[in-house]
Amino acid sequence: MIGTIQGTVRHKDLHTLIVETNGVGYKVYSTTDTALGAVIGEAVFLWTYLSVKENALDLFGFPDKDNLDVFELLIGISGIGPKTALSILNVASPAMLRQAVASDDTTYLTKVGGIGKKNAEKIVLELRDKLVTTSADKSANLRAEGDVMEALLSLGYDERDVRDVLKRLPKDLENTSDRVRYALKLLSESNGR
Repeated sequence: MIGTIQGTVRHKDLHTLIVETNGVGYKVYSTTDTALGAVIGEAVFLWTYLSVKENALDLFGFPDKDNLDVFELLIGISGIGPKTALSILNVASPAMLRQAVASDDTTYLTKVGGIGKKNAEKIVLELRDKLVTTSADKSANLRAEGDVMEALLSLGYDERDVRDVLKRLPKDLENTSDRVRYALKLLSESNGR
């Protein structure tokens, strides 16, 4: 089993990286954030999961052990394969998933193609005892974040841009309207570049 990979990024697109190590280029499936964060020609280190199927060996790469652990929990759920689990991590970070599970909130999961409300509820139910959460007020934070996302999406902003901005919001913003205002400011700055 390949547990990690370290090498030079030779190619990337939205979902994959080619990581060259010792003269061999490995195709590594990753989240969009991981792929976009990698720089061609520079070194990268990824935690990996090797999916073995009858007709394919697929390598999935993650920037840290937490993402890998959550990925492995997701593929342990009946009906969730590696590509679906990666799609879930594209939409919701491990921290967001923990908060969603703690508050029984399926908002992020239903945004993944192929996952309806019933499957989202199944995922939350199966992960309830497996994902560790740290505080009760995280569920309020998740709901507020979901409200900000919905507001920005309804204004016509791209979902990927909205997710990126949500990660950059200061933690001390308490109410939804302040978060929306700050997010709009960040979006207008990034569109002005």
